[in-house]
Amino acid sequence: MRRRRYLVSYDISDPVRLRRVHRVMLGYGYWLQYSVFVCDLDLRERAEMLAALAEVMHLHADSVAIVDLGDPATSGTRCFSFLGKVKHLPRQGPRVV
Repeated sequence: MRRRRYLVSYDISDPVRLRRVHRVMLGYGYWLQYSVFVCDLDLRERAEMLAALAEVMHLHADSVAIVDLGDPATSGTRCFSFLGKVKHLPRQGPRVV
């Protein structure tokens, strides 16, 4: 399965759930900034991530935004620009946890 690069950002209203969501996301991507991750996932991994997030979130109070940035080797890297300190993005490939 082909991997896609996703930008995942979350807004969690409870500190306990916020820590739980952060721990889930550490297993799926690269921590870019506070509450923002870059994840290179295939469809199965994306579905697993969404299921794991749904287990620790309150869907009526919390929010996760997922933006498909495309192929990690091409558009998934070129679409980023930074002002200030540059964050080095992960290279294409699976993330082993």
